[in-house]
Amino acid sequence: MSEHLDLSQLQKDGVVRRIRSVDEFCRRYRLSEDERIRLTRLFGSFASEHELLMNATRSPVFR
Repeated sequence: MSEHLDLSQLQKDGVVRRIRSVDEFCRRYRLSEDERIRLTRLFGSFASEHELLMNATRSPVFR
């Protein structure tokens, strides 16, 4: 079953979330291959940007 969504109403309510590709997100934030695999297992190919940001871990880079 499908239904029509009124985008103007959704934008007013703040319900619209940015959906990102996990691969693109990992490239953008320079995450390791192991982290990319972990996030892909956790979410699949796509997830909201907020979910990715809250679950991504990055090892510290020391000088």
